[in-house]
Amino acid sequence: MPDPEFSAQQVDAAVEILSDPERLKHAQEVVTHAAPALQRVLNEALDVGGYLTASGAAVAQAAGTEPLEQRILALRTLLAEETRLGMLVGATVGFELARVLVTGPIDTTPTPPKEN
Repeated sequence: MPDPEFSAQQVDAAVEILSDPERLKHAQEVVTHAAPALQRVLNEALDVGGYLTASGAAVAQAAGTEPLEQRILALRTLLAEETRLGMLVGATVGFELARVLVTGPIDTTPTPPKEN
């Protein structure tokens, strides 16, 4: 069976449903449990995209901006961009995680550690 596709209207309606804090309680517990692994996925995605390398240079540039008001604006812009990118990657990972969980079953047999 092919993966379902969703219209913009369906996604908008789902986002509206998610605005109820009670609706997110279980999801928050699951994400808290998975946070270390999800952080690795986020870091790998950012690294593959070259963001981690580029952000170091952007931080240095923003920190050196003069006058102070311009530096604050540059740093706020950088933080906003990083937040947006993290949200996009996080939403993408969450979307795919939901697809994996729905299509199950998932083999929960522990995998042996990789040899270096």
